[in-house]
Amino acid sequence: MSEKISTVADVLTAWFGGAGTTMIGALIGRAMWHVQEVRRAHRRPLGPELFWELPIAIGMALIGEGLAGWLGLGQPVSTGLIAALAYLGPRGAEALFMKWWMGRKPQ
Repeated sequence: MSEKISTVADVLTAWFGGAGTTMIGALIGRAMWHVQEVRRAHRRPLGPELFWELPIAIGMALIGEGLAGWLGLGQPVSTGLIAALAYLGPRGAEALFMKWWMGRKPQ
């Protein structure tokens, strides 16, 4: 039985399953943020602070998966959302949520 694989998320899902793809997306999002911090000379490329990125990646993966489910998003959109939220981290996601919430018009 041959399945059509058309995106990177499809390949990752075939190799690692949905949960693995979710975690890979979250880890890549945090890695992108870490690279930016290294470029700005705010962090060392390899250091103990990388250990603290794991709980953030896991937490943002759980939040992103819940949000993707609530919005009814499928693959690969949900993996992209998770990677973006992981990149933003808790503070960035909070700022984005507050901007969205405060920008809403009263009903």
